[in-house]
Amino acid sequence: MTEKLNKEELLRLYNLPLNKLLSISKRYTFNEFEFCSLISARTGKCSQDCKYCAQSTRYNTDIYTHPLVSIDEVIKAAKESKANGATNFAIVTSGKTPNEAKDFNELLKMIKEINNLGLKSCASIGILNEKQAFELKKAGLNRFHHNINTCKSYHDKICTTHTYEDRINTCKYVKKAGIELCCGVIIGMGETVEQRIEMAIELSEIAPDSIPVNILTPIKGTPFENYFDKINEENILRTLAVFKIANPKSSIRLAGGKKARLSEKNILIAIENAVDSAIVGNYLTTTGFSVDEDKKKVLEANKKLKTCNK
Repeated sequence: MTEKLNKEELLRLYNLPLNKLLSISKRYTFNEFEFCSLISARTGKCSQDCKYCAQSTRYNTDIYTHPLVSIDEVIKAAKESKANGATNFAIVTSGKTPNEAKDFNELLKMIKEINNLGLKSCASIGILNEKQAFELKKAGLNRFHHNINTCKSYHDKICTTHTYEDRINTCKYVKKAGIELCCGVIIGMGETVEQRIEMAIELSEIAPDSIPVNILTPIKGTPFENYFDKINEENILRTLAVFKIANPKSSIRLAGGKKARLSEKNILIAIENAVDSAIVGNYLTTTGFSVDEDKKKVLEANKKLKTCNK
């Protein structure tokens, strides 16, 4: 694809018969499939009011919270992830910024240790300023993860404690520092089909290396606890396909919610026709498939698993 498609063109594709749409998106998928894994290095007690999130202090959710874990715990989890076939390992922390609880310097040390294991380091640690982005680059960070979460036109329905522009600026700082960018969304939060198309277009303008697509898993106690009916499996597949078509050079990553919101048959269809990578193991406050189960699906789809360099 040499020219970017506009909203009307992508909407037309979205509404094609599903098999036809998937046959188009399949043309742009990568043959090598990438696994990444994560550790929730600091969980809960977040000041932000994102309505989907169990980690916000504003909602009564029954999750385990903890301050930043030790470097030894990160190394142990990273080694296990590498043994299970992950090539990327992400440090994920709750909170608006990486410096909450003054943890930023410890996070820099963790990044260096992950790199020493031969894994590609990734961090998802909140909204950055430009100085922090360059410090992360100096520490050797390979990839920074920061979602837009939804499209610009729907952002204020999701969160009021930071802006869409805050998120976009973080993405700009990351790219300016020369760090790979992982930037995606959560679907099934009450957005319209047209707004899913807007997400695909806005992501194409950001041009991330990786686009994780999470499917909302409603959690009791959050404002979205009853949002199970906001997207069905067919529309999840349609969204993944359109994201791939709109972002042919980016790795579309099947992320949180795949176990809760997709049948095993449709996960296989997604891997065969629309996605290039996946998060394996457990997520932040929800559980995933075993690594062996995820490997089996990738091999069934006749995809080759990417391996570590050392």
